[in-house]
Amino acid sequence: MSSLKLVIGNKNYSSWSLRAWLAAKHAEVPFEENLIPLFQADSKAKLIQHSASGRAPVLVHNGFVIWDSLAISEYLAELFPERHFWPRDSFARAWARSIVAEMHSGFIPLRKAFRMDLKRVSQPVDAPEEALKDVARIQDIWEQSRQQYGQSGPFLMGEYSLADMFYAPVVTRFVSYGISLSPICLAYIDTMIAHPHMQEWHQEAVKEPWVITW
Repeated sequence: MSSLKLVIGNKNYSSWSLRAWLAAKHAEVPFEENLIPLFQADSKAKLIQHSASGRAPVLVHNGFVIWDSLAISEYLAELFPERHFWPRDSFARAWARSIVAEMHSGFIPLRKAFRMDLKRVSQPVDAPEEALKDVARIQDIWEQSRQQYGQSGPFLMGEYSLADMFYAPVVTRFVSYGISLSPICLAYIDTMIAHPHMQEWHQEAVKEPWVITW
């Protein structure tokens, strides 16, 4: 199989890149990583060399370009079905796809109020009501998922899946901003933080020299 190339943004800041990178790591095949620092004068020009969207992440495979984190993840899931990116049960799979789609398209107030920043010293901030509503909705999703599907493991759907990969940036946000959560959610956060791929990403993120002032 030809090598895969994944173009990502800063590991400290790029939440969409984290999702695609976790999916690529889960495939357990070698891939070339090309990191392009975001919010630099030449960032857009460099990204456009890989995708007309001018955004990260981008996956390139056999000359074929995929430029959306969910599309990248679905492509890898089809390419490596033995890795079981999605739950094996059809009803669980439908639930997982629903919560991933909600994450992929929603929670804009949360994204703006709690920007991903793994170097941030954990402390609460004043947040708008709409962002706190997003926090409550995500907590509800996590609790329902764990209660319905947690018998087979400590992740949202029991076994590690794309549901966890897509909520991974939210895990980092909740830690960085000292968000108050239920015991179920805090236990899930501990599980995610301990995952080897999350550990690897975090270790590399905190070494980055770039600083973005929002």
